[in-house]
Amino acid sequence: MAPPARIFDANNNGDPAIVAAVKLVSNETAALPHRAGLLDADEFRRRGHQVIDFIADYYAGIGSYPVRPSVTPGFLRDKLPDHAPSRPEHDAFAAALRDVRDHILPGLTHWQSPRHFAHFPASSSTAGALGEALAAGINVVPFTWAASPAATELEMVVTDWLGKALHLPDTLLFSGGGGGTLLGTSCEAILCALVAAREQKLAEVGSSKGIDDLVVYCSDQTHFALRKAARIAGIHRDNCREIPTRRDRMFALSPADLRAAMDADAAAGLVPLFVCATVGTTQTAAVDPIGELCSIAAARGSWVHVDAAYAGAALACPEFRDVIDNAAEGVDSFSMNAHKWLLANTDCCALWARRPAVLVAGLGMENEYILKDAAEEGHDVVDYKDWSVTLTRRFRALKLWLVLRCHGVEGLRDHVRGHVAMAAAFEEMVRADERFEVVVPRQFSLVCFRLQPPEMLDGGEKAANELNRRLLEEVNATGSGGPYMSSAKVGGVYMLRCAIGSTLTEEHHVIEAWKVVQDHASDLLGKMEITYGVRA
Repeated sequence: MAPPARIFDANNNGDPAIVAAVKLVSNETAALPHRAGLLDADEFRRRGHQVIDFIADYYAGIGSYPVRPSVTPGFLRDKLPDHAPSRPEHDAFAAALRDVRDHILPGLTHWQSPRHFAHFPASSSTAGALGEALAAGINVVPFTWAASPAATELEMVVTDWLGKALHLPDTLLFSGGGGGTLLGTSCEAILCALVAAREQKLAEVGSSKGIDDLVVYCSDQTHFALRKAARIAGIHRDNCREIPTRRDRMFALSPADLRAAMDADAAAGLVPLFVCATVGTTQTAAVDPIGELCSIAAARGSWVHVDAAYAGAALACPEFRDVIDNAAEGVDSFSMNAHKWLLANTDCCALWARRPAVLVAGLGMENEYILKDAAEEGHDVVDYKDWSVTLTRRFRALKLWLVLRCHGVEGLRDHVRGHVAMAAAFEEMVRADERFEVVVPRQFSLVCFRLQPPEMLDGGEKAANELNRRLLEEVNATGSGGPYMSSAKVGGVYMLRCAIGSTLTEEHHVIEAWKVVQDHASDLLGKMEITYGVRA
């Protein structure tokens, strides 16, 4: 690579002021002995090997850690100094890695543990982790096409690739007039869609209505990200309609109830703005009837966003296409987290919009200090700063591109299907034990179940809920070899959640987890028999 051109030649009548300034800078930088090593290639290679070895060893021994640490607030702050070092210690990088090993890892919840069943997955892969490292090493800031042309165009390519892999309609892809972008989380995606919808609606209604008249709709199972986004977007708190769901409808949003709510608001002089439908709710993985909801919203001029943060990955499998089957044609925006179940490592949320111009109208800004490139002239380039809240953004496309290149669509399908099969096996084990019940039929790789209370136990649902709360507490306190599960309370019913999705989880981990649940259930029921004289 050619060296940078010299600004002046001090031996050829250089400007004395410039010569003096350069000498001053040279003298100042000479007094900073560590400066040359900040991005030294050999040092980077040596430290990089240390980090790779550290991570590899972590994954090799991750089974030795309890999934959830047994610590109390302040445990780490008490071990670390209350101020940063003035100067680095000898071999500071290696010392810091030792502290990570000795102090930080023992205090983490190990999301990559094969026994982590509590939350929806935060999946990892070699391609995903190294893609993240590659993007961090290159460290570009692709807020406009001119700021990093290849980064922008790769993002356009991979969002179309992913959209096609998920069987999304062409209308959401660049190839069909729509388009996609990569954000940090679904919370950002929902906020961006809501702001775009808000600006479009306010332009439509003019001065006759204001922001206080706008109403958003969701079910009581919709992730709280929608309510948070509505608050940030300026929607009045009283104008967020949470429509109740029912167990006999598998906790999905009722089209009839949505229609009634929207019509009641319109009759009251309010403006139905935004419907957030979900594919795979957090508590039970419920799936809202997308097609029917789109028809109702379209007739009332409302935006429909589909939040498929978790279960969107399953759409890669043809057997799950009936979840939305052609219904996505009517949605205005769609988001899913590739970092949840598609091996892309946190963070990587894909957002697609049917009309990207509406996103740009709601979120875009023109400023003369945002540099343009002469090569853009005559071309309709994408400046991703206008598609999201943030200006500074990460080169997430590189990571996702590597995952798609290294695993292929079929590899991602196999990954999802493996977890679905393990969840189906877990569900069957639950059903085979008459002491338990599956509260709602399994959706994707989430099983919601509970221990049924003894018939003679007084207290009704409250007592049943307390029994299952105690069961979960005992399961999660098992220790280093035990599983980590979570709970949900839906329709007044407290249940345990077993969400299978860790990259490292194998069938024997699922079987062992069920055995732990059974053993603790036997202990609890045995204690109840002794204490209360009731039989399971």
